[in-house]
Amino acid sequence: MPTARETLLNAAHVAVRAKPWTAVRMVDVAAAAGVSRQTLYNEFGSKDGLGAALVGRLVDDFLDGAARAVTEACRSGADPAACCAAAAAWVLRTARSEPIVHAALTGCWGSRMPPPARPVLSAAGPAEPGTLARVLRKRAVLGLERAVRLPAGAREDGAAPDADRRRELEHAYEAGLRLALSYVVAPAGGRDDDEPCGRVDQLVRALLAR
Repeated sequence: MPTARETLLNAAHVAVRAKPWTAVRMVDVAAAAGVSRQTLYNEFGSKDGLGAALVGRLVDDFLDGAARAVTEACRSGADPAACCAAAAAWVLRTARSEPIVHAALTGCWGSRMPPPARPVLSAAGPAEPGTLARVLRKRAVLGLERAVRLPAGAREDGAAPDADRRRELEHAYEAGLRLALSYVVAPAGGRDDDEPCGRVDQLVRALLAR
């Protein structure tokens, strides 16, 4: 069963997708969550506290999803470059579908969204765009390491990268994911993400082959 905090964050998320944050009322969020307004204030202290917590949760969910995309791609037999492309696909999809994540990635906070803490805070720490890109890379590499440590089909005999290989992966993944983030800032305009994800794959593959 979700906690009162989780239920309140869910209610706030639904509310901000339906109307501007300035029009979201604490009493309505509490009612939608089925708790008292006092409980809401006890959990978050203020509307700004609720907004900052919502931003932090969505950023954490985004980072977890990127790591999961890499893990799932690796466990299905993809090589490291294709795994990074899978993370890029997650980045592009989520940035399109979740305005708060888009704002966190670009630093462009619209009036419809809750004002973030300065800097944006997630469980991973400060999440300004530049820092968030590095955290994204770390999570993606961890997702790859998690996959090769878990027995699953063709990956059963995998081993975690050694220190030198890990540095190579981090360098290549950061370059690839920053390329993906450039498409968040300036979309290519195509009907799907095949082109940007293909470019990420090519870049990471070339860097790892050096």
